[in-house]
Amino acid sequence: MKSGFVAVIGKANAGKSTLINVLVGEKVSIVSPKPQTTRDRILGVLTEKDYQIVFVDTPGIYKARNALTDMMMRTTKKSAESVDFILYVLDGHDGVDETEFEEIKKYKELGIPMAIAYTKIDIMPKENIPLDMAKFSDSGVDLDVFPVSARKGQNVKNLKSFLVEKLPEGDKIFTQDIVSDKSERFMISEIMREKILLKFDQEIPHGIAIVINEFRLNENGVYEVNLDIVCEKAGHKSILIGKRGAAIKEVSSFARADMEKFLGRKVFLTTYVKVKEGWRDRPNLLKEYGYEEYKED
Repeated sequence: MKSGFVAVIGKANAGKSTLINVLVGEKVSIVSPKPQTTRDRILGVLTEKDYQIVFVDTPGIYKARNALTDMMMRTTKKSAESVDFILYVLDGHDGVDETEFEEIKKYKELGIPMAIAYTKIDIMPKENIPLDMAKFSDSGVDLDVFPVSARKGQNVKNLKSFLVEKLPEGDKIFTQDIVSDKSERFMISEIMREKILLKFDQEIPHGIAIVINEFRLNENGVYEVNLDIVCEKAGHKSILIGKRGAAIKEVSSFARADMEKFLGRKVFLTTYVKVKEGWRDRPNLLKEYGYEEYKED
């Protein structure tokens, strides 16, 4: 059978996590229209009769501004260096420019087989696609390019078949029923963070961490989840809570519904908002909140 690791690389908000979720057929990464949605190296595992693809979802590429984002960029780079194939995801809706080509060429120089997923073709003018394809030809980037829409499922099957073809022969890396390397506890914290990303604007969502204090299945079949939402400023705490607690109640309700869908059981959710100034630049807090740099075994 065919098996191997495929690193999914690209700029922030290019649609990497959405594409992986569609390829795997399960939600293994949270999604939002904001940068910094993916902070960790997350594996999504697609297993079929004659192949297994382990997709490596990586943090988006952008300029590091603090210890957390600096660690995220190093994680992306290390992930790309240790796989069988690189799939560079490019936001077709935003178009192709020279900075994108520079990033693509940088990863191409690693000498690892590579292709490009040109995403979001369902929300862009169709006449832009051939114009961008011509730019690839002019740039000297000699790679297979797959225009896709993860949301609509357009050309995703062809991309999947291409990736399988490019994988080496080998045994399964994970057992049949594994779809991600992350725990339920991790996914519960990510679902909470996703809902905050979707509800709140500007810097607030990027300055929050989710800390799970309690995650257990009670005898009555209900999951009890107790968590802290950690933000960086007292003013952010006020916004997160909202007038008479309305904002935190609303976002918690949305999160609980998704947690129940993910776990397949009822969830009793308790949330607290706490302030830890500058936590993204404090290594001890980064480690405490579960953000540790990826290191190869």
